[in-house]
Amino acid sequence: MPYDFLIVGSGLTGATIARILTDSGQKVLVLDRRPHLGGNVHDHHHESGIRIHTYGPHYFRTSSEEIWQFVKRFTSFYPYCAAIKSWVDGSYENWPIAASYIRRAIGEDWKVSFEGVPSNFEEAALKLMPLKVYEKFIKGYNTKQWGVNPSQLAPTLIKRFDVRADDDPRLMPHHKYQGIPSDGYAKMMEKMLEGIPVMLNVDYLKHSSAFKTPKKLIYTGPIDAYFGFDLGRLHYRGQQRIHEYLPEKDWAQPCGQVNNPQMENGPHIRTLEWKHMMPPEYAQQIKGTVLTQEITHSPDDPEQYEYPFPDRTNQELYNRYAQRASLDANLLICGRLGEYRYYDMDQAIGRAMKLAMSILNNQGGQWNA
Repeated sequence: MPYDFLIVGSGLTGATIARILTDSGQKVLVLDRRPHLGGNVHDHHHESGIRIHTYGPHYFRTSSEEIWQFVKRFTSFYPYCAAIKSWVDGSYENWPIAASYIRRAIGEDWKVSFEGVPSNFEEAALKLMPLKVYEKFIKGYNTKQWGVNPSQLAPTLIKRFDVRADDDPRLMPHHKYQGIPSDGYAKMMEKMLEGIPVMLNVDYLKHSSAFKTPKKLIYTGPIDAYFGFDLGRLHYRGQQRIHEYLPEKDWAQPCGQVNNPQMENGPHIRTLEWKHMMPPEYAQQIKGTVLTQEITHSPDDPEQYEYPFPDRTNQELYNRYAQRASLDANLLICGRLGEYRYYDMDQAIGRAMKLAMSILNNQGGQWNA
């Protein structure tokens, strides 16, 4: 099978690059060690007919016309703008935190609990809210998510949320386009890779000698695994998912995702009810409901890596691996695991688009920029 570009990983980054290179007349081969396409962008059907996102909820959103037109080549979308609740003190409260909740819990003249330049995530959060609110909504959730005290996390993590002065219940209200693929994510990824040679159940790092050296190797797996972990292992977090089918209960939650930030309410970080994420006309026809609890852990198996760990030590280790990768003009390591960076789906696609154009323009030395 002749090819010029070997792409390891068929997730959003690898698939987007593969599609753009192929559309430009390049010969591409894609490998994936999983038995299905799409990486973590995958879903499947429960026997009840409920579609479950295999690796946790994926809410597609973007304000980029270019990215929106790109993904619409491969699927249609039904509108879905995520609205998340947090289970706090026996009540469903808005997430992100509503300013009205703070006024109700603290008083009209509430003040933040930290002034100055934050040196860690806890201080950054306290710069947005009073201590009491932080302890109810933030501290336990992030302790579960990362397995450490939030004071050990980087302050930049605060960019993932805010306090809503206008009480807008939507998770990301400012994105122009929001939805979920009408035929599911698995079908979307199949369509994106349609006509491109793909080999599944192939672990490239174990069988690299079986593949000829291409013009460029595009690797989207964990960067530390590529180098045999010889500088040390980067820390990742993953999710253990416990599914429960309730045949006699059609709805169990007020929305698709309910966060569980208080430690006393159990080890799970959130509970998902998938019917909320389906088109209403289909969801209403299904008997029962499926709930999924997610419990965060630190996996040893790179197959289970989901979240890069947001602290300085791991960022410095990543930088050392990235510097080594940049010395090889025939190697591009990219994607969430390759760049050790959390990307939303639209960000992953946008980044992959730029990298693909750099490849086509033959801008050597820019691959890991």
